[in-house]
This record gives sequence, structure tokens and C-alpha cells, in this order.
Amino acid sequence: MKLRPLHDRIVVRRKEEEALSAGGIVLPGSAKEKPNQGEVVAVGSGALLDSGEVRAVALNVGDVVVFGPYTGNAITIEGEELIIMSEADIFAVIEA
Repeated sequence: MKLRPLHDRIVVRRKEEEALSAGGIVLPGSAKEKPNQGEVVAVGSGALLDSGEVRAVALNVGDVVVFGPYTGNAITIEGEELIIMSEADIFAVIEA
């Protein structure tokens, strides 16, 4: 897949949806909540500052991140759903 986000945008692959509730009940597709975690698959070059300098994005490909439930724009490329969002839409990086 060749996808290069512009400026301070990143592309995220959302984690798999949970098929079981906390109590062990199997959830149908319509009842599943979309996970708010995912893996960064592409990173833009950085934000263009007023001074003309470029501030690099603080994320790397492979980082696992936490974001809001209605963040970004979903796209489908080669049958895979991805989310394009701004770096500012990321709440945290999950470190192992």
C-alpha cells in the first residue's frame, strides 16, 4: 500500500473490534463499539510553522495510539479500513 499523509496527518489502522462483552456475551456486528486504539501505519512530514520551518510529527510508524471515537476520516484502501487524522487528534501513545 502506498499512502503518504500530508503535513501533520497520520494514518491509523484501528484495532479489531471486540466480539465479546465484559460479561462474556457474544455481540452482534451492530452492537460492537469501534475501538479507540490503533497502530500508526504512515506519518506525514510535519506541521508547517509560521516561521516557515517544519515541526516533525512526534509519532512513528508502528506506535499504538489512543484517539477519540469520532476522530478522523475513514477510508478504505485495498479492502482495509484506515483512518486519516491530525496529530492533534491523538490522545496518547501506548508504550509496551
